[in-house]
Amino acid sequence: MGKARESVLVAAGREVVITNPDKIFFPTAGYTKLDLATYYTAVADGALRGIAGRPIVLKRYVDGADAEPFFQKRAPEQRPDWIETVELRFPSGRVAREIIVRDAAQLLWIVNLGCIDLNPHPVRADDLEHPDELRVDLDPGPGVGWDDVRRVTLLVRDVLDEHGLHGWPKTSGSRGMHVNVRIERRWSFDDVRRAALALAREVERRAPDHASSKWWKEERRGVFLDYNQNAKDRTVASAWSVRPTPDARVSMPLDWDEVAGCDPAAFTLATAPSRLAQRGDASAGIDDAAGSLDSLLALSASQEAAGLGDAPWPPHYRKQRGEPPRVAPSRRKAAETLVTVAKAAHKVDALAGLERWKVRHPDAAARLHVDDVLIDSMRGRSTTWTRIRVNLRHVPPDERPAQEPPDPDYDPWSAPERVRAPKTRSSS
Repeated sequence: MGKARESVLVAAGREVVITNPDKIFFPTAGYTKLDLATYYTAVADGALRGIAGRPIVLKRYVDGADAEPFFQKRAPEQRPDWIETVELRFPSGRVAREIIVRDAAQLLWIVNLGCIDLNPHPVRADDLEHPDELRVDLDPGPGVGWDDVRRVTLLVRDVLDEHGLHGWPKTSGSRGMHVNVRIERRWSFDDVRRAALALAREVERRAPDHASSKWWKEERRGVFLDYNQNAKDRTVASAWSVRPTPDARVSMPLDWDEVAGCDPAAFTLATAPSRLAQRGDASAGIDDAAGSLDSLLALSASQEAAGLGDAPWPPHYRKQRGEPPRVAPSRRKAAETLVTVAKAAHKVDALAGLERWKVRHPDAAARLHVDDVLIDSMRGRSTTWTRIRVNLRHVPPDERPAQEPPDPDYDPWSAPERVRAPKTRSSS
């Protein structure tokens, strides 16, 4: 018997076709595309709480979790008439119609397109200019342990509490944590980002050895609080999302008393449905807890009065008024310490370029610390690409290799854009 070419799942009163259901999506764990769809059927109530009524960027892993995804902002032209869309305008000035998911059938439809995790915007379709969610993304740097992530997450809770806001923690499904904060829809994206930056700076002030609000990786220490995840057009994997990890980890909502002792490896595609059935959704009350940003914005004003102005924005945004130079501190110094060694369409090729650089410069490579190698996943037009830089701060100035042409030297803007023909039923 050959593999099944289609399976049908019933959700929200509709039959949803899952194409190529036996296709392996998680090679290490052995989970198939149908396993992924079945998971989202089981946790639909929880998953919809984080995405319902929101525009969603389709992050499509059509060849499974081990392959690189591509981002599809525009809804496929060929789609069922029960798939809703809304038009968004991005900071670049471009517009696109994105998918809106409101029920389990629509959720399964995007999963069939190869979406492993769910990436909603922090706004609702009926008001695209006023976010209803502030997102705290805690991203540990190289060598930073899980204990530090949990410690900083609990400090985020304390600061939020002091400013009259309730945070809803969840594992990121990777190495970090997220804390979502429902807010009243009264502030612009810029206001929400400003409040998130104030929060990050206050956490850093209280734990400077464990937390950082610094945008430049070379300046960070410990866990980075990525305030720019609140800039317009940025998305974060939502609660109950499966992540593209070998064990199919889930971004799991937690009660605050679980944070100190939680193990993110315990929450996977296989274990999360039973947790939801037995314990319910820890973030079930989030929509009833919309708070005010007034106090955090007052904190921001006091920080600004003390000399802390705006912080860098993501590189593809227009230069903002009052924004500091978009140049890493090491590049502003007379003796430059940061060099780019590789830019590649695929991470494996960039890592190979790094190894070639180390062979060419063995003495410098031997002096590098774990956090001196900066591996950045960069957003291109529709795909991610990888840049690798090395910080030569631990190499004596007279022994530092000069900047060479990156090897490889990929240019995402001159390379042909990856295009896939839209289909109603994905062949993924």
